[in-house]
Amino acid sequence: MNTIIVGGQYGDEGKGKIISHLALTDDPDVIARGGVGPNAGHEVNYKGKRYPLRLVPCGFVNERSRLLIGAGVFVNPEVFLKELDLINGHKRCFIDFRAGLITKENIERDGASENSKKIGTTKTGCGPAVSDRVNRIGKMVADAPELKPYLTDVVKEVNQAKNVMVEGTQGFMLSVLYGTYPFVTSKDTSASTIAADVGLGPTKIDEVIMVIKSYTTRVGSGPLKDELGVEAAKAKNMQEYGTVTGRPRRSSPNLHFDDLRLAATVNGATQIAMTKVDIRFPGNDRVREYAELTKEARAFIEDAERKMGVPITLIGTGPDALDIIDRR
Repeated sequence: MNTIIVGGQYGDEGKGKIISHLALTDDPDVIARGGVGPNAGHEVNYKGKRYPLRLVPCGFVNERSRLLIGAGVFVNPEVFLKELDLINGHKRCFIDFRAGLITKENIERDGASENSKKIGTTKTGCGPAVSDRVNRIGKMVADAPELKPYLTDVVKEVNQAKNVMVEGTQGFMLSVLYGTYPFVTSKDTSASTIAADVGLGPTKIDEVIMVIKSYTTRVGSGPLKDELGVEAAKAKNMQEYGTVTGRPRRSSPNLHFDDLRLAATVNGATQIAMTKVDIRFPGNDRVREYAELTKEARAFIEDAERKMGVPITLIGTGPDALDIIDRR
């Protein structure tokens, strides 16, 4: 069974929570990360501890799973090694030897770029590193001596494993192909590209779980329908802050179904996970049975299912990896 988890909005959908839950319940042999690089922050809350991650797969909570970073990901050695310390993952977390390297020069160039300032990028060096690779002048992870003990052939490993979970990053509306261009990230973020990032062919994918939350947020510049001001977002308990940047996230109280239907189509979503139902509907905090949700919450979820045409199988009701309703 090979499953891909992707974001359906502008990132920050709660993928870390969903992935950590699936890692514990589905017990995958391998958890592999695709996507861009350390410009995407995923947060895991488990057993009372918060883990802000930018490169290491969020499924680390399953201590049996092997953790891999695919060739399509751009790696900052400092970030990677710091996260290994955080999760004590030195013996089970590895990088594909084909992956690109983010250098200090990439980060400096990103920070100095007027276009980066205009778009509102995370200034983590990902865009310049992607550009260097396209121009055939990029550095590779094998060029970093400190990473050599952690290199492996991810393609071989994911295709030999029986149960693989693949973690995507960012969100569909930040895809360089399908998102709100030019206010997008530096790669496509759809399930097809995430699969290629780790070396899985399209015929090897069994399930695609698209993660959304019960309202919409984004970080950085670009269009956002029905945007709330900061104070209005605070009043609705919807004001959030970016995991990587710490910047306040821009908020909209609504789901944008035209965008979500497109996201479900291009990603080939077979299931949807909806997080933060407890935020939108007070009184549902840490509920773990669907029948125990309030009537308003159930009506909202069932209406969203009809409008997207995809079943909502996972429902987040709190910050912890275990605060979830699993309807699969």
